[in-house]
Amino acid sequence: MPGTIVITGANSSLAIPAVQHLLTTYPEYTVVLTVRNTTDADVNTKKLRATLAKYPSAKTSIHELDLADLLAVHEFAKVIIDKISSGSLPPLASLICNAYYWNLSGGMETTRDGYEQSFQVNYVAHTVLVLRLLGSFGSDGGRVVLLSSDAHWPGKNGLEKYPPAIPHDLDLLARPAADEDSDKLGRGFQRYAVSKLAVVTWMYALNRYLKMVYRSLEQIPRVSFNYRQDPNLSNITAVAINPGNLTDSRALRTNTPTMLVVVSRVLQLLRPLLRFMDPTMRTSAEAGTDVIDLATKKVYAQERGYFTLLKHDISSPESLNEETQQRLWKKTLQWARITRENTALTEASLQ
Repeated sequence: MPGTIVITGANSSLAIPAVQHLLTTYPEYTVVLTVRNTTDADVNTKKLRATLAKYPSAKTSIHELDLADLLAVHEFAKVIIDKISSGSLPPLASLICNAYYWNLSGGMETTRDGYEQSFQVNYVAHTVLVLRLLGSFGSDGGRVVLLSSDAHWPGKNGLEKYPPAIPHDLDLLARPAADEDSDKLGRGFQRYAVSKLAVVTWMYALNRYLKMVYRSLEQIPRVSFNYRQDPNLSNITAVAINPGNLTDSRALRTNTPTMLVVVSRVLQLLRPLLRFMDPTMRTSAEAGTDVIDLATKKVYAQERGYFTLLKHDISSPESLNEETQQRLWKKTLQWARITRENTALTEASLQ
């Protein structure tokens, strides 16, 4: 049954063609789009609005959402919950967590919440949306699509200089120590990669909670579980997708050094040749189509886990460590300010 699809970062290079594919191929859905700036002063929002104008009968809306402000994220989630409860929006069918942030040309930045900005925008804020909105899916369930990257796996991405890792002290993820050197590109990319590693790692824990299938306490040390929750949650699935290396993405020209801007132009010219060696070298439009199909097509309805393009894949060894997944899950509940009162996972407590 058609429902509502929420897409964050809806004016991005990937999202605009994704929205066009969604409205063309699946016009029955109601689409809620979030951006940081809803005015036409933002050239990308203006481009998004021009795309929507091609579909005058489509059920769409654009909402302001700053993922660098967790209070704003909670408030937005409450607005969507209330609209679905009142019937002004149909139940959720999919939540696509597409928005991202990186800074490869400047130093470390923090949000008003005191968290490292890439980590909050790419990871923490999206966990708020997911956990707050779980109770607003329909009885048939739906899909959570998280955007990841090959960068989450040490050694997989050419921009990596310092490998991503989840430290024993998880607070260092949200509040990392100051950079020890002036390598803005290397350290900035490491922060981005760490956020994507967190996304993938957390996704596995989310799926276990939704399915309510856990191993015994002895198999996962220092973990305690209570299982009473809405059985309909087991119909919700979560996937993390590596959409590929998008050589035409404006991400390569935003908060990046001049060298990377030049490289991105060369990669666009060479893409037809490069993709013979690496099929992940592709356009944002191709990636956007995959993200929408993964979020809507029945063939993916019961899929869970990590995807590269539209193929089920294996994620990094660290992301597959169940104890790490559970430690990150519990810490994320604290960062995201999730309690028994504001999520349908009523027993996913902080205790």
